[in-house]
Amino acid sequence: MTAAVTDRDVFLNTGHTQKSWKDVARSAICRIIAPLPDATFCALKYFTFRGRFPDLRNPRTFTDKVQARKLYDRNPLFPTIVDKADVKALITEVAGPRYVVPTQWVGTALSSVDWRKIALPAVVKPTHASGVGRLLHDWDDVDALMADDPSDAWLAIDHASYNREWAYSQLEPRIIIEPMLLSRGAIPPDYRLFTFDGVVSHIEVDFESEGQTSYCNYDPEWRKLPFHDPDYDGFFLGEVEKPARLEEMIRLAERLGKGFDFLRVDLYACDEWVRVGELTLYPGGGFDAFEPKEYDLLLGAKWRLGFSVPK
Repeated sequence: MTAAVTDRDVFLNTGHTQKSWKDVARSAICRIIAPLPDATFCALKYFTFRGRFPDLRNPRTFTDKVQARKLYDRNPLFPTIVDKADVKALITEVAGPRYVVPTQWVGTALSSVDWRKIALPAVVKPTHASGVGRLLHDWDDVDALMADDPSDAWLAIDHASYNREWAYSQLEPRIIIEPMLLSRGAIPPDYRLFTFDGVVSHIEVDFESEGQTSYCNYDPEWRKLPFHDPDYDGFFLGEVEKPARLEEMIRLAERLGKGFDFLRVDLYACDEWVRVGELTLYPGGGFDAFEPKEYDLLLGAKWRLGFSVPK
């Protein structure tokens, strides 16, 4: 639901619209190491992206801890959390139905959709992947979607294999259609609230600015933070308007994050409403970079692991 989507890691790559030589090289290396066991694969892929090996025995940085979660945390709720359709029942139970985006259809083949029952504008996307989907503003968009039906390609996306994100190995890949969330005729910003033990540490804001997806980070008091990912374009140097419902957003994220050592709560919000877009367990697969680098360690210090790591 943002401006630029590429095939790098099958994830939304904020503001990154062209593949660099580093992206090509990294993709080639990942294909070569794909047959390796999970821990070895994660360590080598991390080295390919970050230039160092993660500490999987005594993880201290945020990205090291994401790697450890992928390998060792088998919370039975995780498969529900990463399923964009099934998680709605959990959100309803914890926070109430007003925060849930309605489902218009869910299934495995777009060819079976009765489009007469779908209200536009809408969003269609896999239930088990990030940064992949189509915006359906009108019936021309539906015709274009069905002329190049992506159902098989979307169902084949496998984060459990590609990034070794365990929770995705425990669910059935499907496709979901939801109403498009709009504010003043446009898609509102995507607010990504990072919670540790049910407390919001900071908020990543992703939004469209002059035709490009931009992003930046704020603390819960809406003071801008300096860190960003140097691998991605689009770091916004200006100020973003404080959301009208910031306090409600924080309360909602902390309610959903309670009981989890770490959970990212992705929200859409405007002056009138707040909706949960999805819940995220493995941001960026644990391969994102930080500049300044110490923020990887600072965020990691907030994450008290709720699972055991083999020594």
